[in-house]
Amino acid sequence: MKVIVEESRVAVLKKAYQAFNARDIDAALATMQPDVEWPNGMEGGTVHGRAAIREYWTRQWGIVDPHVEPVSFDLDEAGRVIVAVHQVVLDRSGKTLLDRMVEHVYSIEGGLIRNMEIRE
Repeated sequence: MKVIVEESRVAVLKKAYQAFNARDIDAALATMQPDVEWPNGMEGGTVHGRAAIREYWTRQWGIVDPHVEPVSFDLDEAGRVIVAVHQVVLDRSGKTLLDRMVEHVYSIEGGLIRNMEIRE
């Protein structure tokens, strides 16, 4: 039996993806808990807190041009939201570096993102 993800959780995640793709850091960070844990997909490890994510994304966007489009939203057995994502990463000249599907796994608390992990 497939479990439907609550619309409010889908809405906050869609807002986060739209803001990220528009490079609207403030709108994207507004979807997250202040002490959010976020994967550093470019350099490895994890960053903690909105300020660290701002710094990471600013650095990332200076090097590459990532675009992430959510395709589907499901729940895992722990109640986390699994988002199938079409990820396209271009270099600064527009050459495609990556074009693939990945999974982003989110914990959401109080209507905001608590943490995210990437499954490749």
